[in-house]
Amino acid sequence: MREINNSLEVLKKGNIILYPTDTVWGLGCDATNFKAVSQIYRIKNRTESKSLIVLVSSIHMLKKYVTVPSKALDILKKAKKPTTIIYKNPEGFAKNTIALDGTIAVRVVKDEFCRKLIKRFKKPIISSSANVSGQDTPKSFKEISQSILDDVNYVVNLHQNKENSKPSTIFKIVDSQIEVLRS
Repeated sequence: MREINNSLEVLKKGNIILYPTDTVWGLGCDATNFKAVSQIYRIKNRTESKSLIVLVSSIHMLKKYVTVPSKALDILKKAKKPTTIIYKNPEGFAKNTIALDGTIAVRVVKDEFCRKLIKRFKKPIISSSANVSGQDTPKSFKEISQSILDDVNYVVNLHQNKENSKPSTIFKIVDSQIEVLRS
């Protein structure tokens, strides 16, 4: 698929893509590349103390970067909608991808384009909503601001007419307790 190849080329160079995810349009880059992640923060005008969501292609890939408690596996297996889980003690990510409390928010993506892209890239990618920090999250491609469009290196040419207003559900597992941060 041409869009996957074009996106891979951009990601491998440490640059930024604007792409459709299983939730909203996202700004993406290599989650293991500090400079690339810094670019996302710059584009969003967001402080690096606010963490970002990371996408992985499978539970197998997830387990390479975090310890996955059995409760998290249960949630992932039962999830009907996109589900992000916050994990402790991540390894292998760029430092600026990890929250100040040493956690990281990761979603095993179900969207076919994203899954194939990440699987071929062989590394997790950032998925941060395509808006400047503090502004509304765009529900469709046409709502993405010109400043965001101007700052990315590649815009994926898929699903640009689709509306999607649902962000993922976010869970945090702390000492075997499950806390819902966003439903």
